[in-house]
Amino acid sequence: MRNIINLNEGWKFIREDAGLPAALPEGWESVDLPHTWNAVDGMDGNGSYYRGRCWYAKTFPTPKQPLGGGRVYVEILAAGQQATVYVNGKEAVYHEGGYSTFRADVTDLCAAEGDNLLVVACDNSEKSSVYPQSADFTFYGGLYRGVNLISVPDAHFDLDYYGGPGLRVTPKPCGECGGAKFELESWVTNADENFTVMYSVYDAQMNEVASAVRPAGNAKVTVAVPGARRWSIDDPYLYTVTATLQRRNEAYDEVSADVGVREFSCDPQKGFILNGEPTPLRGVSRHQDRLYQGNALTWDDHYNDACIIKELGANTIRLAHYQHSQDFYDACDQLGFIVWAEIPFISVFNKDPAAHENCVSQMKELIIQNYNHPSICFWGVSNEILIGGISDKLVENHHILNDLAHELDPTRLTTIAHVSMTPTDGPMHKITDVESYNHYFGWYGGKIEDNGPWLDKFHAEHPDICLGVSEYGCEGIITYHGSSPACKDYSEEYQALYHEHMAKVLDERPWIWSSHVWNMFDFGCAARNEGGVGGRNNKGLVTIDRKTKKDSYYIYKAYWNEEPMVHVCGRRYAQRAGETTEIRVYSNQPEVELLINGKSAGKQTGDKVFVFTVALEPGFNIVAAKAGELKDVITLEKVEQEPAIYVLPEAKDRAEGVANWFKLVGDLDLEAPMEFPEGRYSVKDSMETLFTSEEAGAVVSKAVKLATNFDVKPGAGMWGMMKSMTPEGMMGMAGGMLPKGFLESLNAKLIQIEKK
Repeated sequence: MRNIINLNEGWKFIREDAGLPAALPEGWESVDLPHTWNAVDGMDGNGSYYRGRCWYAKTFPTPKQPLGGGRVYVEILAAGQQATVYVNGKEAVYHEGGYSTFRADVTDLCAAEGDNLLVVACDNSEKSSVYPQSADFTFYGGLYRGVNLISVPDAHFDLDYYGGPGLRVTPKPCGECGGAKFELESWVTNADENFTVMYSVYDAQMNEVASAVRPAGNAKVTVAVPGARRWSIDDPYLYTVTATLQRRNEAYDEVSADVGVREFSCDPQKGFILNGEPTPLRGVSRHQDRLYQGNALTWDDHYNDACIIKELGANTIRLAHYQHSQDFYDACDQLGFIVWAEIPFISVFNKDPAAHENCVSQMKELIIQNYNHPSICFWGVSNEILIGGISDKLVENHHILNDLAHELDPTRLTTIAHVSMTPTDGPMHKITDVESYNHYFGWYGGKIEDNGPWLDKFHAEHPDICLGVSEYGCEGIITYHGSSPACKDYSEEYQALYHEHMAKVLDERPWIWSSHVWNMFDFGCAARNEGGVGGRNNKGLVTIDRKTKKDSYYIYKAYWNEEPMVHVCGRRYAQRAGETTEIRVYSNQPEVELLINGKSAGKQTGDKVFVFTVALEPGFNIVAAKAGELKDVITLEKVEQEPAIYVLPEAKDRAEGVANWFKLVGDLDLEAPMEFPEGRYSVKDSMETLFTSEEAGAVVSKAVKLATNFDVKPGAGMWGMMKSMTPEGMMGMAGGMLPKGFLESLNAKLIQIEKK
């Protein structure tokens, strides 16, 4: 029978390209898996992180082989981003792609007996043929999901096909049989006519409810399960299917999968439909890292993340922007989430045919390895890919990936995440089954109030397209507070106001098939330096260490979780000045009473958001909100002057900077049509072109900083993602956030500079 041996303990590691060792190195660091060498520098705010080739080594004894011989595989659950595996000094496999499982048959490389030297060279340096190439997150390097040794008989369920399990189960509801039909298929290596595959279907109590036997060479069969229970968000009922490879009276190998019976679809007017019931999908996106762990997470880490999301009341998770751990997909199956799973075809399109083949390979691995998970309903083909511009080849490659997804899995829908500036008409539409947009109106551009009208306009113009919102959000740093929150002040209060508005917008539009907050948790992005917190994207509803749920977390809990709740906002805005102060309360109950130091400050009826204006007493105040039997209490201090730390200095500097920018423009007519004289720089040039001139680069760098708060510098930060963008495109995303004439003034400056 199959024997899976965990190899996560006792590795030697070196954070440099030390070369292939001939023996287990004594001078290398001792580590256990999961492990990444970017756990700290991938998010510590120093502006860069180590990207290169590093080495892992350990020894393992040759497994005892079953009678008649067998095979030995090394299984790498993920290795960022490229990896080469060696056994006893010889290469066993090379793999490109940092997020999927891959295996190597090392039987012929192992010693007949005794120990073997296993070495893995991981490399997270940039490679033109491997996605992701440039994106707004850290590309962690390392063996961050663990390694197994798998020993199997010569005849075994397949281990060589894109890291798959060798078993595929397709449960389909069946009216005629009063339950479900389970389509079962497995693939067997080295089996002759003496081998059969025995299938068993078990319910959640492990009672066998169906079975079948097939020849190993043709092991496809359909079985009926009368009265089968549906898998749903509120009742994620799982069946277990086992496939046993049998030779006469002996079991040779066995694999299994937990599966669910469900049917789903999307309708442009009704949104997502699960088991015949319209079910608007409202949830979050998730990255796979934690504070100073990077992406080297344990099973407990993954499961705890899923539980925090379940507490929120979300019913969907977009797992961005790559294949996630089997541990997390399992948790989604068990807890009842609808999952959008995707490949890291993101931000910048590479015309290199090898890069496209890498997308194809990663799509195959994603689908083949994860086909059996009932939580997954959508395969994502790309994210914000038009940041780097559009081309016929890019559109063609999307059609290829979409067709491939349907060929590998005709049971699920495909989807795409458009960057906000993607034209509402054009060749990028109607490629995938459903579509979504990443919109940040009210943060990177425009106003919060732009969200609803934009969605309504698209829906009216394209009533045949199922539309979703794949990303939306804004930064919220729990240090910053104030009584007049505003965009780009990075305060917890503005983030809460933003999500108050968005939760209502989405709740009023059930035809939006899905929405995903960006992001559930703050996550590592070594290139970022915003809001006084470097190395992070701070748009999470929860901090990167999972210790603090921001106020914005609770507005969604009020909307999405039916369990009665009440939450007083502003507990970290603990010292307040002024004659009065505003107290905001979130609750899913119809009435809330506020008490200050035990005295009622009034009752309000409302829907989710309750706002009280009260006068605090000098010194400390006990502020309590009551909703029925529920109560939430915070402590506030009335002070003469609020702490300076509550205000981000650059927020004020930025406002003054825009004013000073216009002073430099002088008497230019900003109402006149923009001109683009030949031989001069302009806002239509790419960043890469503009930075060929020191003068033009300095001008556009200042403008972009003022407009978007991003630092633009060749070779640093997110340059790879931004270099192909134009100022015209970037300012277009900023929209109504910019003062009138800002883009015109930038162009007026640039056209004064002659191209070299």
